[in-house]
Amino acid sequence: MDRRRPTRGPLLFGFGFDPEGAQPLHAQLRDALRDAILARRLAPGDRIPASRVLAADLRCARGTVLLALEQLAAEGYVVARTGSGTRVAAALPEDLLAQAAPSRPAPAGPPVLSRRGAALTAAPAPDYLAPRSAPGAFALGRPALDAFPHALFAKLLHAEGRALAESVPTALGHPDLRRAIAAYLAAGRGVTCDPEAVIVTSGIRQSLRLLARLLLDPGEAAFVEEPGFPGIALALAEAGLRTVPVSVESGGFAIGRARVLDPGARLAVVTPAQHYPLGHAMSLENRLDLLAWAEARDAWIVEDDYDGAYRYAGRPLAPLRSLDRSGRVVYVGTFSKVLTPALQFSYLVLPDGLAEPVRRALAELGAAPALLGQLALARFIEEGHFAAHLRRTRRLYALRQEALVAAARAHADWLDVAPMQGGMHLVARPGPRWPAGLDDRAATAACARAGVAAVGLSAYRARRGGAPGLLLGYAAVPERAVAPAVRQLVRALAGTDLTPAA
Repeated sequence: MDRRRPTRGPLLFGFGFDPEGAQPLHAQLRDALRDAILARRLAPGDRIPASRVLAADLRCARGTVLLALEQLAAEGYVVARTGSGTRVAAALPEDLLAQAAPSRPAPAGPPVLSRRGAALTAAPAPDYLAPRSAPGAFALGRPALDAFPHALFAKLLHAEGRALAESVPTALGHPDLRRAIAAYLAAGRGVTCDPEAVIVTSGIRQSLRLLARLLLDPGEAAFVEEPGFPGIALALAEAGLRTVPVSVESGGFAIGRARVLDPGARLAVVTPAQHYPLGHAMSLENRLDLLAWAEARDAWIVEDDYDGAYRYAGRPLAPLRSLDRSGRVVYVGTFSKVLTPALQFSYLVLPDGLAEPVRRALAELGAAPALLGQLALARFIEEGHFAAHLRRTRRLYALRQEALVAAARAHADWLDVAPMQGGMHLVARPGPRWPAGLDDRAATAACARAGVAAVGLSAYRARRGGAPGLLLGYAAVPERAVAPAVRQLVRALAGTDLTPAA
């Protein structure tokens, strides 16, 4: 083969995009190219066709091809050089691993882990991870991809691809995206901030680890909500903090209960607009008490606005940060749940005193989020598409929640499902016919076998015990599919082999 020419012929023979697949289009293309490389259909040194050519052949956006090639380059499968295009790497990651493997047999027995590693791996895999790959209805954290303007965003990605060569990576996030986020927050969430106070990150866990290392010393205590998203406590523990779960009641997180548990804590991570996963909004009294505690204790509050944009009764609640007068609240938001999981971008809005230390820490760590997609997202926000998408999906999600409540009421002897004022999921409590002694972990396993991706409420509790329940995400489930999925879930519960609650 002439190495100076692009590869021709059936590069990805038989490949076709699956628009309904669990993976985004760029990930499907990345996996297909990786398979072709590993199967040696693309040999080391072969030149990959230009992104425009591939996009035309596959009838997809050029941005989809660029994102797939960027990930393959990051993994070491291809090499891009100016003037010679993108080629298959001479030494593949698998080859390097094979060369580095020891010739003698591996030692017997499990590896010796650190105390932290032993603690992290002692418990079974948490159930809350299951929805990301589980099939069927009611997976958590999945937006309505059928409502996402794919063609429009692909067009923005295509335009961004031409500008990438002139873009300089920064650990703080692209300035255009930071300005767009600041403008959106001021108009849509009542958070007034300077774009310099906005930091783009790769996810809330990265944000929490960074803040924990900057603000507290190892061994200090941080309050987390109980129940609450387990990834928050895990990120804080990875940064060396000791987490203190605080039971959340109808008024949301209450600092009065928390201080009894640990008077010395100096960090609280909360979801004031809509507690995750129970849906309670933090009362004004609890908000003011929490702010007063932070000011008096020289403590910090991380406000996770996970579900704040989605409220179906009245206007969205104002964030806690809008009441902060002493600069103690760090506001955290994300795009992956609102738009698409393929956009793994989160952001921090920092108080004045924290902006410079965080900028220095990020510059030292070099933990820059992926540049591809930031300019497209900035334009998506600036041109009004993001606000329009939020308005459209608020109406859509309200209808899908109504459909889930109605379908559950038809099976009220099995499931007790009450509506929430916002969010993207509901909590199903046991009805009278729920099998006695059936815990929600066993119920979750039965649902998974039936193709329904429910998650047990116990997976969000740090402590054992508590009433069982199932979290049902409805945002990605069309209304016509809700009732059949609920019937499928009930049939799964009816046929469950009972597992006594622990």
